[in-house]
Amino acid sequence: MDIGFKGWKSFSCFFSAEYCQRYLKSSYQKLNFENPEQKGYENCYAFLYYLEHGQIYYEQAGKSPLILKPILLFYGLVHLIKACILTIDPTYPETTAVLAHGVSTRKRKKQNYLFFQDEVKFQKNGLFPFMSEKLFHMKQLEGEKVIMEELLQLIPELDELFFILEGKRTFGRLLQQGDRFLIPETVLDHYHMTEDRLKEFLGAKLAKGVEFSGEGLELMMGDKNPLDVSPLKFHLEDGFYTIPLNKNHLFTFPELLIHYLLLYNLSMIARYETEWWSECTKMMPNQDYPFIASFMDITLEKGPFLIYQYLMK
Repeated sequence: MDIGFKGWKSFSCFFSAEYCQRYLKSSYQKLNFENPEQKGYENCYAFLYYLEHGQIYYEQAGKSPLILKPILLFYGLVHLIKACILTIDPTYPETTAVLAHGVSTRKRKKQNYLFFQDEVKFQKNGLFPFMSEKLFHMKQLEGEKVIMEELLQLIPELDELFFILEGKRTFGRLLQQGDRFLIPETVLDHYHMTEDRLKEFLGAKLAKGVEFSGEGLELMMGDKNPLDVSPLKFHLEDGFYTIPLNKNHLFTFPELLIHYLLLYNLSMIARYETEWWSECTKMMPNQDYPFIASFMDITLEKGPFLIYQYLMK
């Protein structure tokens, strides 16, 4: 399925200050900001440089050994996210409070530490709560924690690895016909729901304008872009849409935030947990390594894809 993404080539149009100026002006006009032309002019280079720096980090990550990848990819993603924020907030960054990471992790890892069971905690201030609210209109719960295993289970491209290593599926593939998506019946089994109950459950979670047809578990997208419809996720490697099989508290969590949280924690580990990180990447003692290494390969492509989709909305 062609979704029009060609990697970094897709960003070529943004490497023109003139185009960025027009693009930002248009964004600010839609949001009814005062002096959109002036603000577009003032922000066009900051926007362009955020994207350019992000691209350089990603390209260097692609050439780097695994021990450096999380650090480069995290800062690359941060730059790309700042470009997105600038499209909807012409005064960003207004205060230094929004520049912190916005999440925290346990600094010293305990003995018998497993990455799967590690957690990150949401903070009140910083980039994470700021972008959650600005980009996705989500009010974050300060102090809430998420576990790495829960986050990894929400990356559709890891479904096959979960199946091979743990014998379980994490996503159900949707069959697409034009603007219709058929939800497989296996989803009913995983959710332990009847068809009517599933329609009710998803009806409350899906974006406005998406509804079930009269023919069983068939979603009608209308004029909605499926990439904008929570909780659907796009499997970039194989080119199809999926739905998570775990209906936990992260069911509708935007994928961009999931990549941010995983990369944040991995970048902290790569910087401060040298012994554990070296052992993980050299000795490969358990399933942490294959999941981390696979996620690194996935996010190298998927991070820019998610950013591009946001910018092209």
